[in-house]
Amino acid sequence: MKLDSDLQAIQEVRNYLQEAKAAQKLLEKMTQPQIDAIVSAMAEAAEQQAERLGAMAVHETGFGKVADKKAKNLFVARDIYTAIKDMQTVGVIRKDNTRQVWEIAQPVGTIAAIIPSTNPTSTVLFKCLIALKARNAIVISPHPSALRCSQESAAVMRDAAERAGAPPGLIHCLSHPTLEASGELMRHKLTDLILATGGTAMVKAAYSSGKPAYGVGPGNVPVYIHRSANIPSAVNHILQSKTFDYGTICASEQALVVDQAIKPYLIQELQRRNAYFLNKHEKQKIASILMTTKGMNPQIVGQSPQAIAGKAGIDVPDNAQMLIAEETEIGHDYPFSMEKLCPVLALYTVNDWQEGCQKCIQLLTLGGLGHTLGIHAEDPAIIEAFGLEKPASRIVVNTGTTFGGIGATTGIFPSMTLGCGTFGNNITSDNIGPQHLLNIKRVAFGIKEMPLPEEPVAPNSDDSSQIASQVADGLIKTNQLGITREEVAQIIRKVLTDMQLS
Repeated sequence: MKLDSDLQAIQEVRNYLQEAKAAQKLLEKMTQPQIDAIVSAMAEAAEQQAERLGAMAVHETGFGKVADKKAKNLFVARDIYTAIKDMQTVGVIRKDNTRQVWEIAQPVGTIAAIIPSTNPTSTVLFKCLIALKARNAIVISPHPSALRCSQESAAVMRDAAERAGAPPGLIHCLSHPTLEASGELMRHKLTDLILATGGTAMVKAAYSSGKPAYGVGPGNVPVYIHRSANIPSAVNHILQSKTFDYGTICASEQALVVDQAIKPYLIQELQRRNAYFLNKHEKQKIASILMTTKGMNPQIVGQSPQAIAGKAGIDVPDNAQMLIAEETEIGHDYPFSMEKLCPVLALYTVNDWQEGCQKCIQLLTLGGLGHTLGIHAEDPAIIEAFGLEKPASRIVVNTGTTFGGIGATTGIFPSMTLGCGTFGNNITSDNIGPQHLLNIKRVAFGIKEMPLPEEPVAPNSDDSSQIASQVADGLIKTNQLGITREEVAQIIRKVLTDMQLS
């Protein structure tokens, strides 16, 4: 009997999880040098296939640029690999000789990985790399519109790992990524942890599955440009960042918030660098296609300025690098104020940094809480004020937020999955790495004794009589009582008895 497609997809999930669990038990027994050799081979394969996989992603999804998809894949193969290659993930990984505590790494087990359509190949490469570095197996649920390129990326990782000695069955990618299959993957008893990168609905589903989950929220990233900023440098970084892969990374800039005092210079520099400012009519046209009733319009994601303009029925110059609209309002009724994973920006004007602060908070609250904030300024006090007050997990200073947020141009841990902390209903505000895919056990030696309260020593009957006589003598001598010495002694003996001291 032939199973229908939903049942077939669910059965595939179960089969893959069983294979992954068995393979993970074998991987768990491997040594650190063996694990490192496997991960090195995977990184090398990712680097060799970076361009081919990038081209597959653009061809299948229609999002972004081949050169930039390749650059993302190389970021994983080079930068992220460099950051994790010497990380200890097997056995005793740290010893604190002063406190006499040893830390022992234990893999979490089998990871369910949810993959977005915007960065499919780089995210698959990344999650496979960090999962195996921490001795875990991984089952991937790709976005349906990025199925082939996600499967091929997983195959590249699996083949490289197995050639380097990894047990077969550690890496799987679903061939029927339905909602039912993804739900089964996230809820199944053999799934130990969920690593979810995708839309808000998918991340909520991960957190509702009953499993431990790392999910990431949307990134409605505001960028404040202070009057102390180096304008040419700021514009250069903003353009490089927002146009990279046509804005498909969630850490890319979404709105510029500029001081009135420098606004003319900023606009002049943006126009000099071929940023196109929309007039009122063009703004309305573009606004009409940015969103749908369900959120961001997928038809504009990762598209060129010319393609977006064409969909809106307007013409823009062939050399336009991005589209910018001046805006004053923030909210769901104002599409330019929301997240736009394409080379389209809103421009807000403020009088000073305090107003800029409030504007950035409003934009983050609308749809980017806990994600990323950019600031261009040369005044350390302003930079510190923004870092202290903003509900963002990454405050990126004087560089593009796309590259700064993922750790390509900053000292932040390099990653393709960026936590938003409790601001964005996430469990962590970190950039995710192998360290998040481990259980850490602690062996703790006794180094001191627990101080205990001393038990009071009860006086015997002779002591009780002696105490009573001494107190009675003292009271009689001072004439404080109008009763006899013997009466006082009897009273004291009775009190001591009641207190169980005699």
